[in-house]
Amino acid sequence: MDIGVFIPIGNNGWLISTTSPQYKPSFDLNKQIVQKAEGYGLDFALSMIKLRGFGGKAEFWDYNLESFTLMASLAAVTNKIKLFASTAVLTLPPAIVARMATTIDSVAPGRFGVNIVSGWQMAEYDQMGLWPGNDYFGYRYDYASEYVHVMQELWAHGTCSFEGKHFTMKDCMMKPMPENKIEIVAAGQSPRGVEFAAQYADYNFVMASGINTPTAYAPNNKPLIDASAKTGRDVGAYVLFMVIADETDELAMAKWEKYREGADRDALAWMADQGSKDKSAADNSTARHINLPEGAVNFNMGTLVGSYAKVAAMLDEAASVEGTKGIMLTFDDFLVGLDQFGQRIQPLMASRNRVQIAAE
Repeated sequence: MDIGVFIPIGNNGWLISTTSPQYKPSFDLNKQIVQKAEGYGLDFALSMIKLRGFGGKAEFWDYNLESFTLMASLAAVTNKIKLFASTAVLTLPPAIVARMATTIDSVAPGRFGVNIVSGWQMAEYDQMGLWPGNDYFGYRYDYASEYVHVMQELWAHGTCSFEGKHFTMKDCMMKPMPENKIEIVAAGQSPRGVEFAAQYADYNFVMASGINTPTAYAPNNKPLIDASAKTGRDVGAYVLFMVIADETDELAMAKWEKYREGADRDALAWMADQGSKDKSAADNSTARHINLPEGAVNFNMGTLVGSYAKVAAMLDEAASVEGTKGIMLTFDDFLVGLDQFGQRIQPLMASRNRVQIAAE
């Protein structure tokens, strides 16, 4: 069972609250986080790409770093942990991203991959004149399919000649080619998004939900399992959870209640408005899921709240779900949370036994 960390490239992490820890993103903060994660034997770190925040009193995600340049910097100060950068496909040509990924692979051989962001928040792109119109919601995975095809051709052959509906490559050259496989991560939740992941990705993010319901996401794995069987590819689910832990269940729950009481209603309203733009969104899509009450304050993921032993047991439960290859964690306070995970939670997890054996 892989464990990774969804690093806070945007301010305040994933809690849309005025009473949660308030901080701005920086290279130094993320370096400390990723180096801690590496020290505790975590398998990967991933940064999102977000180009416009949700405002509100907390100015949620109004401050964001850029994913590829951050991960390239982190590649140079780490040794073992796998790193994933995110590309917003409407902003960067695939041939450029392929070359960027190849460059980072030379910094961190075999440790780099690309997360494909097709785009659900219109305002991110419209502010730069890059939004192709709301029809894009209906064909974004066709666009992303051509995008990844071009990258994989360049990585495999150093050249690509391709004429698609969205991209045309005329004997496009890219050398050197990467010496290692560049893995692809997707986050498709709709039927078309899952189909895209089964065809092109190595991992697909699956959204957990609820408070202390670690296996509730199990039905969301089934479409990926079925779609992967059709393509004959081994695509594993990476599941998102926030961990809020303390010495006792009561202390941890008190934190969670404090964060919920401070929910930034203005930021949540902006998020809901953006999620409503995609009129064709499936019920389990990102655009729909972010508007659920449980998925709002902690932005689109399940939450595990409790003592160190309780959280460890719940993570083991989550790891037991068929099709799950990894869990990606966020924390209310990342530096404190990683120490809690590495020192107090992970040693109690049966699904992380291999990490304990390696450390002994």
